[in-house]
Amino acid sequence: MFDKLVVGFFVDEVAGGFFVDVPPGQIACVYDRLRGVLKHTWGPGLHFKLPFLQKAKLFNAQTLEYGIRNGFNAEENREILGDDPISATTADQVNIKVLGTILVRINKDQVVSLWENIGEGFVSKIVRPVSRSRIRTALSEFTMQQLNSTARHEAERRIKEQIEMEFAPKGLIVEGVLLSEISLSNQPPQ
Repeated sequence: MFDKLVVGFFVDEVAGGFFVDVPPGQIACVYDRLRGVLKHTWGPGLHFKLPFLQKAKLFNAQTLEYGIRNGFNAEENREILGDDPISATTADQVNIKVLGTILVRINKDQVVSLWENIGEGFVSKIVRPVSRSRIRTALSEFTMQQLNSTARHEAERRIKEQIEMEFAPKGLIVEGVLLSEISLSNQPPQ
């Protein structure tokens, strides 16, 4: 049993440790124990690395869907992409509940900076709190009647602009904001 464990470790770390397989839609950052996080990244394909000295971290470079919906539970895993319905107050002081989707992806040119400065937990550190705040801010400029009529597209555009200002310097790209439901809420924003 111990022999199999040692052989398994040897195969994984030494033989398998020379290569990193980056699948399509992913990008890899490399941490070198002597030089820190390397400034270049690896795209899809098989790449050579030095076992024990270098470690690769894969990031999803595809468009990610950050869903704001009923029944979401962030307590299970804080890095799950999504959120509970967002409570906000309109310009005419109506409490509302907002459901929708934010389409976001990692900027491949800034993924090294994202990993170094924010780490792997960018959803709980950046995406969730910024999205909640900027959605509330943007929707406070509209009345309930405007949001239920022709101004919804304008509200989505304003939310996208405000979120982009926060996300762009951190290495995240906002591809779209889609509001699926805005309804009356008996709960004031928290």
